Amino acid sequence: LVRQAAAAGVHLVQVRERDLEANALYELVRRCVNIVQGTRTRILVNDRFDVAVAAGAHGVHLPSFGVPARRIRPIAPAGFLIGRSVHGVEEAAAAVHEGGIDLLLFGAGFPTESKPGIQPAGIELLHAVIDSVPVPVLAVGGITIERFGIVAAAGAAGIAAIGLFADAGRQGRDRLQILVAQAALAFDTRSGVP
Repeated sequence: LVRQAAAAGVHLVQVRERDLEANALYELVRRCVNIVQGTRTRILVNDRFDVAVAAGAHGVHLPSFGVPARRIRPIAPAGFLIGRSVHGVEEAAAAVHEGGIDLLLFGAGFPTESKPGIQPAGIELLHAVIDSVPVPVLAVGGITIERFGIVAAAGAAGIAAIGLFADAGRQGRDRLQILVAQAALAFDTRSGVP
């Protein structure tokens, strides 16, 4: 899937394997980094700054309750991306105010199968978060092709998804390339992802 994503032009791939031991996660991330070499795709590691740096990943994605970005920015390699999950305006503003953040991931914007029972935040809150911070915001949660336009109109720099991209990848390289092209069309004027 990572190879297909890179070939299709996906900008960021987050390795989000919370149950893997550090060594297994390191090996997986190294393989992903090697796969995307020579492409514009960058690999982020969920929550594990240590593994991200050791494996040569391009960045880390911090959970909303994770270590403050300002603590890892001074020791991060040059060009290293730091993202954070946020769920509201105050949390987004605080994350940016603390320093060290390159991008935010806001969600869940819409109902999603991966987080059943979670009340979706909605497009109005997404728009408010985007207006409250000077960094790119990606929308996540219940993202579908039909929602690309409304998310782009709210000012998002792009989208993040698990099921949408994984399902397309399983359908074959052509399907994933079509999906990425559709996303690029929706967000072509929002190019703000570092």
